[in-house]
Amino acid sequence: MTAAPIPTLALRGADIPLLGLGTWRAEGDGAVLATATALELGYRHIDTATGYGNEAQVGRGLRSSGVPPDEVFLTTKLPPERAGRERATLEESLIDLGTDHVDLWLVHWPPNKQATPSTWEKFIELRDEGLVRAIGVSNYSVAQIDELIAATGEAPAINQVPWSPTDYDAQLVADHAARGVELEGYSPLRRTDLTHPTLVEVAATHGVSPAQVVLRWHLDHHVVVIPKSVHRDRIAANLDILGFALTAAELARIDEIGVRAG
Repeated sequence: MTAAPIPTLALRGADIPLLGLGTWRAEGDGAVLATATALELGYRHIDTATGYGNEAQVGRGLRSSGVPPDEVFLTTKLPPERAGRERATLEESLIDLGTDHVDLWLVHWPPNKQATPSTWEKFIELRDEGLVRAIGVSNYSVAQIDELIAATGEAPAINQVPWSPTDYDAQLVADHAARGVELEGYSPLRRTDLTHPTLVEVAATHGVSPAQVVLRWHLDHHVVVIPKSVHRDRIAANLDILGFALTAAELARIDEIGVRAG
């Protein structure tokens, strides 16, 4: 498959590569090696979180890769129980990651299941100080996003949510777009039946795997996707989706998986 640059999406404050490496449940030396391997293979987007307990290992992987830090888009997240300690948490993350800023900082879950505008205000403040380039949320509902906008006048740049063909919801996509909020999907493969006949058929058409079709589906919908793996062959396969694209008809057929599941 012909290599091509990883496409990016313009966020307020930074351009995010549409494909990145997720590191949830990547631990110890495995997290170090996965990060370094991904960057060696051509990834330029790494997603971690304070709650994953692996920021220091991701930082080691970044340094050992030899890739200049300013070429890597780095995301981390504030645990909901750290609401009220935003600055201290971010400063600890920066120390562990070995950088003076992150490209994207997310509220990992709504604190106490509430939108919590006070935390969002701190995110804006720390972004304006230059410690973060772009700010967003994760696992927020549209109503909670509206509460943040009403309180501060600023929408999150992105909302990271569970996303896959099974989860596809055109109304949710439209609601985010109307607010200027991009979508980022996690657990794309864990949440997908990779034996689904539509995925198998489309994969055969392009000479790729159903998993690669799922990841390409995200890219062609301009949804950021962060598949996780610590295995070199899978990390490489997840990147090898840049030499083909899905047709509009194929996208619509895959969308239908979510419509029927709903």
